[in-house]
Amino acid sequence: MAELRYIGATGRRKTAVAQVRIKAGKGHYSVNGKPMNEYFTLENWRQLATRPLRQISKAGQYDVSVVTRGGGVPAQAEAVSLGIARALVEENIELRPALKKAGLLTRDSRIKERKKYGLKKARKAPQFSKR
Repeated sequence: MAELRYIGATGRRKTAVAQVRIKAGKGHYSVNGKPMNEYFTLENWRQLATRPLRQISKAGQYDVSVVTRGGGVPAQAEAVSLGIARALVEENIELRPALKKAGLLTRDSRIKERKKYGLKKARKAPQFSKR
């Protein structure tokens, strides 16, 4: 029985988390058990998720399996992108400079600010009334 060797990595964006597994293959993508084009219905989301593979010109050479949860679909696509980039670097460290230059290894740490008591949202105050 042939051993299936895969490389795993995690990507995060806002509250979305994507656990990514890549292995050498024919370019099959699955996200949460569905084909990528069913899960990421917009072309922009698919392009965003697969950008690291296109950046290094290896788009059809890996099978990608992703389990993602939390956040919205666009944030999940960005999390998948970071996960794929990290997995590629784990497999071949020589890809790091090209991916780093393209900004694909940087974790976007912006998250929603928490709501404070006495305010309507994180910073929005109730309307002031003098009388």
